Amino acid sequence: MKKFVKQYPILIVIITLAFVLRLYKISSPILDWHSFRQADTASVTREFIKDDFNPLIPKYHDLSDIQSGVDNPDGYRMVEFPFYNIIVALILKSIPSLPLVTTSRVVSSLFSIGTLISIFFLTKNYYGKKVGYMASFFFAVLPYSVYYSRVIMPEPMMLFTSTFSILAFSNYIKTKSAKWYWFALLSLMMALLLKPFVAFLLPVYLVIILQEKKFKEAIFDFRLYVFAILAVIPFFLWRDWISNFPAGIPASNWLFNGEIQIENSKPRFRPFWFRWLFWERITKLILGYAGVILLPISFFQQLKNMKLLIPSWWLSVLIYFSVVATGNVRHDYYQVLIIPIICITLGSGILILDKYLYKKFNALISIATIITMISVMIYFSYDQINGYYNINHPEYILAGVAADKLLPEDAKVIAPQYSDTSFLFQTNRKGWPLGYDIDEKIDMGATNYVTTTMDEEAKTLEEKYMIIEKTQDYLILDLTQERGASN
Repeated sequence: MKKFVKQYPILIVIITLAFVLRLYKISSPILDWHSFRQADTASVTREFIKDDFNPLIPKYHDLSDIQSGVDNPDGYRMVEFPFYNIIVALILKSIPSLPLVTTSRVVSSLFSIGTLISIFFLTKNYYGKKVGYMASFFFAVLPYSVYYSRVIMPEPMMLFTSTFSILAFSNYIKTKSAKWYWFALLSLMMALLLKPFVAFLLPVYLVIILQEKKFKEAIFDFRLYVFAILAVIPFFLWRDWISNFPAGIPASNWLFNGEIQIENSKPRFRPFWFRWLFWERITKLILGYAGVILLPISFFQQLKNMKLLIPSWWLSVLIYFSVVATGNVRHDYYQVLIIPIICITLGSGILILDKYLYKKFNALISIATIITMISVMIYFSYDQINGYYNINHPEYILAGVAADKLLPEDAKVIAPQYSDTSFLFQTNRKGWPLGYDIDEKIDMGATNYVTTTMDEEAKTLEEKYMIIEKTQDYLILDLTQERGASN
């Protein structure tokens, strides 16, 4: 460790900066941006702690048919293999006093630090130490990167395992070391189990092979075929296993080219596909306008020099955007996968720009231009990302705390929030995140109704069922006791 610190002091400073930035609002409740996805992930961890710790059958709090179209009375959650939840649950089982939300975010942040280190060494190997430092710096400070590095989702772990796999694979191809072969393989296995979209990074692996090996040598290297086959076997085994639990598998066909309602059209290669992905997300949200200037500078310079890591990675991005068109347009967290290549491209581009300005003008103008560009980029990006941290419904916390205090542990709750599970999560109970068909839900075991909105449904139910607690912020009803009914 001392040797590492002595050899890479600048990297240590960047790591420290990155971790400090990721501590911002680290203890905030799960009511920030994409709280529904974070709540679902955190709920799996909570169920591991409260109930059966069975990684092969992860469960969560949502018993509705919203995700899969099939009622889910057992609360199955069959998506990614729950590596992330296992780690957090084991920590919390060992130290029960630790809070679930904060611990989960710290674990995510630590995985992001692993990604940062992987980006540094991968970039250093191909483009030099200076580019490596700049790439890791951008990963540390870009507001989009900071926010999605501390979310309670599988993305931070996926990003680490996928980026580390590319680094390890590159080291294996260069050194023929069995150690790096297995590191690369195991990391890729985990990454695919977390997010199968990692498979779109295939062009990066191919370029790494072809830049170090002759074509004929690569074609006849059976170890590479074994690598590819072994990498995908766990994913297909997992998919086969979870097919036994259809109620827990969310619908996913819409991700590829499902219709976007506000546009009344399927997005792939439509004008709004280009606008949302390349303007709204990459240019504005991630790069704060100014940073986008560096992308073509770096891309075409590396293409000209036949250094194809960056171009091949952007090819992967284009394929990913094209295939998973609707998912990428609808949700900005689908762009987490492209953050490493954005940072690597920025790191390369900033040094190319520095070299040009230094030769054309002088060092002072170069430094001033770069500092201004980075400042503008971070400012405008943060201006949009800052709202992601907001807690828009503090009344959900009040209602959730009251429900957790007043209701039995085995209560099943209807907590309507337009299918968003973040309110249900606050109650610390299983149940339904949507109202309507109340009698059917009661037949399925619903015992309580918790709401912060006194709409017509709530008023009707209030007249029919016993009130457990009512304040100006929330209403909690006992659906097992009708008003006027004898006990």
